[in-house]
Amino acid sequence: MLKKYTFVIALFYTCLLTIVSLISVTGLPDLDYSNSDKIFHFIAYSGLTLFWFLTFSNNLKWTFNKALLFSAIISVIFGIIIEILQGVLTETRVADNNDILANTLGVSLTIVILLLFKKALVKKL
Repeated sequence: MLKKYTFVIALFYTCLLTIVSLISVTGLPDLDYSNSDKIFHFIAYSGLTLFWFLTFSNNLKWTFNKALLFSAIISVIFGIIIEILQGVLTETRVADNNDILANTLGVSLTIVILLLFKKALVKKL
């Protein structure tokens, strides 16, 4: 039953990630260690890749490899666009190449995990 809603979930998650990435962050407490936001980037883009992979697999019935490739490409490009928009549209955010790296590493981990469990996942999808 959840398969029917993967597109809505992926779209909602993408919109939420866009909003969270572009809103003002003044007044939020700083975490004690440097580059702590990279963990958020890593996890957020790992999730983004997974949700779009499931959408392409479940809703569009794409092959495993095609769904994996497109979800990875879309997630990486989306992350780059968000970083550019942060530098252009916001006053409290800056574009950061390390954020793009963290995003890409999150995407990469999801791809590796999906490839490792390909046989089990294909049977369940």
